[in-house]
Amino acid sequence: MVFIKVYKTKAYFKRFQTRFRRRREGKTDYYARKALITQDKAKYNTPKYRLVARITCSRVICQVIYATIKGDRVICAADSRELKRYGLEAGLSNYAACYCTGLLVARRLLNKTGLDKLYAGAKKTDGEDYDVYKEVKGDQRRPFKAVLDVGLIRTTTGNRVFGCLKGACDGGLHVPHSTKRFPGFSSEGGKDTYNAKAHRERIFGLHVEKYMKHLQKDNKEGYDRQFSKWDANLKKAGVTSLEKLYTKVHEEIRKNPAAPAKKERTKVEPKYTDKKKTIIQTAGGKSYKRDKRLTLEERKKRVQQKIAKALA
Repeated sequence: MVFIKVYKTKAYFKRFQTRFRRRREGKTDYYARKALITQDKAKYNTPKYRLVARITCSRVICQVIYATIKGDRVICAADSRELKRYGLEAGLSNYAACYCTGLLVARRLLNKTGLDKLYAGAKKTDGEDYDVYKEVKGDQRRPFKAVLDVGLIRTTTGNRVFGCLKGACDGGLHVPHSTKRFPGFSSEGGKDTYNAKAHRERIFGLHVEKYMKHLQKDNKEGYDRQFSKWDANLKKAGVTSLEKLYTKVHEEIRKNPAAPAKKERTKVEPKYTDKKKTIIQTAGGKSYKRDKRLTLEERKKRVQQKIAKALA
């Protein structure tokens, strides 16, 4: 006779605690989140800001967020789709677009907080490590500090999320970091070396341009299928290379980083009149029609009609 020991008893299920919803969905690493939002006790109710970078298949999203008991609060955000306003219409999820989005959220936030004139950011986009804290003089206001929140991605060397970090740092935000995860870093032979030129190539999309030229020679059909939007973008911007295009985009972002004003919602007047229908207005300004509710007398009358019809 074989005896099976039961581990999941009634006592086990009475004490079982379900995980948080976002943990069950695989969206939040709560171990990492706790470390990111826990503030020093001596700082009391001072917010701890996070530079949240998220990359999808088609766009890049950068936000500056702080946590409260009621939930997270976003004080500034930028999306790579906004780069179309600044002249970039293709490749909105590559490393160069990540840099542009990080630069945009940094300049927009400093413009919002009144620090944009104090801290202009890096003078040259050369891939070299830049720390805005070195520009602090005397008793002037300190730079805006935020810690990088990468979510669930693997922080491998050269990951696109570090393009958002580099853009934010060059834009004038103080985000504590090292060069160990930037493109161009190597630790071969036991020595750490950082090649700023290799990082600069990524920032200006020179690796993309190199592949474009290679494909244009070897496979014209594949080139037209993959890079037709890039060609149209270059012609529209009036430039001949990606480096000039991205340089122009960086300049335009610095000139006007503010978000466009939201359009006022107007009430939509219904174009139809139907006595048997009632018009429902939604919060978004849209309207739809449904059957009107009958009055008590109309309901009684309808019941009598149904009875008469059944008897007939």
